[in-house]
Amino acid sequence: MTKHIVQLPNPDESLFLRELNHRIRNELNSAIYAVSAKAVRSDSISVKAALLDVVDLLHQCADVHRALHVPDQRHLTDAARYLQQLCVSVAKYRLDRLAIRVVFSADDLRLEGERCWKLGLIVSELLTNVARHAQFDARHPELRVELMLAGQVVKCRVSDNGSASEPIRRGRGLAIIGDLASSVGGRVHTSCAAEGSSVLITFRLTEAEQRAAGAAHVAKLKRRKMRRPQRLQASRTEDVVTG
Repeated sequence: MTKHIVQLPNPDESLFLRELNHRIRNELNSAIYAVSAKAVRSDSISVKAALLDVVDLLHQCADVHRALHVPDQRHLTDAARYLQQLCVSVAKYRLDRLAIRVVFSADDLRLEGERCWKLGLIVSELLTNVARHAQFDARHPELRVELMLAGQVVKCRVSDNGSASEPIRRGRGLAIIGDLASSVGGRVHTSCAAEGSSVLITFRLTEAEQRAAGAAHVAKLKRRKMRRPQRLQASRTEDVVTG
């Protein structure tokens, strides 16, 4: 069994994040309970239906918050699965009602918990920006989230086939994304054209993540030797998150 030693974060910071998540989760549950109770007591069918729609929206918001949990800091996190679950939650909460199709693809990659969480925050902010600002005109709205490993460099790209004004692209959201990328030793690369916009986040693996990537590569080679050539499959996850 291969063990990957991960340096634990500042315990005060970890405690703060757990407490903050706990408070937000409790507030969301309280709001869901309060609105649900109002719906049950209402004699108006239209009011009851409207309140139940609000309850569904609050549940979807809670699902996004749950997907953005801080992973166990003692172990490396499956980044592909983490981001996929996040994309599904954000799509249901923000993108489905806008008919934006989301396509997710990812290489097999394990990241330290806090770094994976920060990458999730970046992706969540980028998806939210598309929902708020992108204009698709007559095009069928599509958004792509790609997580790739190129040597020792992680590349995460969020792109869409819409358009947005330049001032929006340089707003506060992108500044937050830049700060989050810097906190993991990464950089932000943006491009905006008539056919769509793209934001690429790049950062290097830590030593623990490099060891995990190396072990995964060796395991993949061993699996390939045990299979027939026509049954080989790439270790990459690709799904259409929304229809």
